[in-house]
Amino acid sequence: MAYKNRNVVERSFALLKQWRGLATRFDKLAIVYRSAAVLAAVLVWARI
Repeated sequence: MAYKNRNVVERSFALLKQWRGLATRFDKLAIVYRSAAVLAAVLVWARI
């Protein structure tokens, strides 16, 4: 059952990794990295 949703999760990570700062972990502070991840997720969600 959980395997069915794996494709959705993998595609979500692939979209987020298109952001270079997230893929390379460019930000050193955890709060800045988390805020960038949340911003990217919101923009991806709003696009769909």
